[in-house]
Amino acid sequence: MHAEFKLTRRVTFAETDLAGVMHFSNYYRWMEEVEHAFFRSVGLSVVQQEGDVVYSWPRVITSCEYFAPAHFENEIELHFMITDLSEKSMTYEVAFSKGGAKVARGRTKAVCCVMKDGTFRSTEIPAFILDKLTTKR
Repeated sequence: MHAEFKLTRRVTFAETDLAGVMHFSNYYRWMEEVEHAFFRSVGLSVVQQEGDVVYSWPRVITSCEYFAPAHFENEIELHFMITDLSEKSMTYEVAFSKGGAKVARGRTKAVCCVMKDGTFRSTEIPAFILDKLTTKR
């Protein structure tokens, strides 16, 4: 079973437009924030050093659908769910909800890469990481 994680965020004034509605670009920031929080919750980081090897997760696809506005001071629940794991990539969704009502749904596909000398090379997801991505929390 793939892992899941939840986080609640409050919309800040700086994240809104003049009408007090959260700007669309901030959903992407929040998707990354909940992804990082999930990785920390399982004892990992999105930039993970293991010995001399540094793993990272560059995005190759990302999208977001919007269903209802989030306003200044709203509490939004972010439900992070890994929906697909392949040999080298992870796809996850983030469901955004307010009081149980659907606000948005984002999707991201990220590839496990080894970083060296400022370059990325895709690699198989190591067993120590894969194990933590498949445990429901």
